[in-house]
Amino acid sequence: MDRWLKRDSCCSRSGDADEGNQTGAKKKKTDLPKNRQFKEDYVLLGFTATNSDPPEALCFFCGERLANSSMKPAHLQCHQKTKHQCHVGKLAEFFKRKLSDFQGSQKVLQKATTTSEKALKASLAVSLLIAKAKKPFSIAEELILPAVGMMAEIMLDKKTADQLKAVPLSLLHQTVSRRVSEMSADIQDQVVNKLKASQSFSLQVDESTDISGQAQLVSFVRYIEVDDIKEHILFCKKLEEHTTGEAIFNVINQFFTEQGLSWKSCMSMCTDAAASMTGKVKGLVARIKKENPDVEWTHCIIHRESLASKKMSSQLHEILNDAVKVINFIKSRPLNTRLFHRLCESMGSEHTELLLHTDVRWLSRGRILARLFELRDEVASFLSEHGSPFATFFENTTWVAQLAYLTDIFSKLNDLNMSLQGKDTNILNLYDKVAGFQKKLGLWKETCSGGYFTCFPLSDAYFSDNNYEKDTVKPVIVEHLTNLISAFKSYFPGIHEQSVQLDWIRNPFLLSEQEKTLPICLQETLIEVCADRGLKLLFERSNVTRFWSSVKKWP
Repeated sequence: MDRWLKRDSCCSRSGDADEGNQTGAKKKKTDLPKNRQFKEDYVLLGFTATNSDPPEALCFFCGERLANSSMKPAHLQCHQKTKHQCHVGKLAEFFKRKLSDFQGSQKVLQKATTTSEKALKASLAVSLLIAKAKKPFSIAEELILPAVGMMAEIMLDKKTADQLKAVPLSLLHQTVSRRVSEMSADIQDQVVNKLKASQSFSLQVDESTDISGQAQLVSFVRYIEVDDIKEHILFCKKLEEHTTGEAIFNVINQFFTEQGLSWKSCMSMCTDAAASMTGKVKGLVARIKKENPDVEWTHCIIHRESLASKKMSSQLHEILNDAVKVINFIKSRPLNTRLFHRLCESMGSEHTELLLHTDVRWLSRGRILARLFELRDEVASFLSEHGSPFATFFENTTWVAQLAYLTDIFSKLNDLNMSLQGKDTNILNLYDKVAGFQKKLGLWKETCSGGYFTCFPLSDAYFSDNNYEKDTVKPVIVEHLTNLISAFKSYFPGIHEQSVQLDWIRNPFLLSEQEKTLPICLQETLIEVCADRGLKLLFERSNVTRFWSSVKKWP
């Protein structure tokens, strides 16, 4: 704008001068410098032109560039005489040949660079697939690269196959290992930078032993990114010696120190209730509270649900043990496994294998019982043929009826456990799901006490098909449901009341009596939020986490 105003004022002054100029002579405008164009004669001076705008002079002997303003014969001759005196005065064919050689080398270099970049991208992409599939890194050199080359040679041509072989995946899987490490380090750096930008985050920590007996410490983190809450794995590290709270804290604290993270930014912790985590003196939470007294601890809801589901009577526990013995009799012997597989095929069964029980895997009980109950006829026939004493189990209708009930109840517990897992979950909807399941337990107990088992479909179908007397097994079922209700109340005390107290978070625009229990400063802030119609419109078109993340940045 200033430039145009100055131009107008100059034109005005120029007009005034013209009016006062008796000779009527007009003032000449100063021409702007024009871009110089390359001329073919410059090749005889050892120069060609670049593809830039404006073009620049490029010496095809030494590769030096001269600005567009220097694209003058005098400047080009000066460069030639100063740096390439030996080429002065040579024939035109010499310069044309040197120019052709220079252009050819440039094309080869450009092609090699492009091929190298594509090969690097392909190497990273394949390494990522191998890491996601949890396959050995050596599979790239032993299988993937030869297979891709063979397919390319058959489907396309040998030249394409040779290009694919240039993808760096060999060197005894070291390349793939390095690629995965580089990608992992890059992702970790991104997460750490987002944590620093967020300035507050929530940490979830768990320690477990893998199949090789090595203790692994894994940590997940939640933080605010832009306008929503994100979740990501933070690290997975080995515990070299002890698995005490002090050892776990040292590993996490060392990571925080190396990455420049502060414990003051850690707002909450979520762990199981093991002594190494919750010990009052040397537990992980106690050590963290020494660094940040304001950190809040939460007992993992999924872990609490798993602990509560283990409560059962000795009678049902014996049924479960018997079922495991039957499965082990077939699965632990290769010959029995093969014979049972053939038997299931001959009987037209949908499945031909039983599943093994692993106590560490929380969903294992429901799955093995469901498969065993589904193949109970095949299992009974197999046990009878082999003279196993376990065959008497399936001849006892009461035992099978209790097995059917365990299959039903553990299937429902598995469904609850699965619903508590996954991304984009929070304590609000987890509390609601657990509270809803507790109400279902009360309903199931009341229904079964009246002699109706429609809530348990496998049990109900078995009772109807075999004309089984329900009163025989009803006390056992009611007792187990009573124990489950008691266990859930023990591990989730007052969960309904806690859920109601968080209603102001679910919907801050519905004022309730529960909000009066909040501190005065929070009540004042909540009133301001409720009065903002813009935030109300935002609440209607976004979820809870996105809304409160936006409120945090709200002035």
